[in-house]
Amino acid sequence: MFSNFLLHLGKIKRSPQDIGLYIFVLIVLAISWSGVKTIQTNYELQKQISTLKQQNAVINLQNQNTALENQYYKTNQYLDLAARQDLGLAGQGEQVWLISNATAMKYVDKSLTATQNQTTKKTQPTYIKNLDAWKDFLLGRNVPGN
Repeated sequence: MFSNFLLHLGKIKRSPQDIGLYIFVLIVLAISWSGVKTIQTNYELQKQISTLKQQNAVINLQNQNTALENQYYKTNQYLDLAARQDLGLAGQGEQVWLISNATAMKYVDKSLTATQNQTTKKTQPTYIKNLDAWKDFLLGRNVPGN
């Protein structure tokens, strides 16, 4: 393509005005190409800036969330709850009673426990257990988190 351009130049009269025009066109093309490259570079940099701003916003939200959690961990309410759950302690005037599992299960409604269903499922083939699990899931029974 460039060789065709050179052949074409050879056929054209080479007057000083034509050579000046060709040089001017080459300079305009070089400046245009440089401008396009600059615009492309600026566009890529703007995309990077936008991405970094979004990441910065997410990190700021995470920091705010962590600060709120830290404030909650300093409250008496959290300390009381942690002492009850993790250490088995009681509040002032309260007593802790330890009840055996057998005694506690006497007062639990049998329809709420899944132990009877689980014992029969252990003897069933795997594909039947899987079908029963899907049935329970679709009907909203024995779903973790419910």
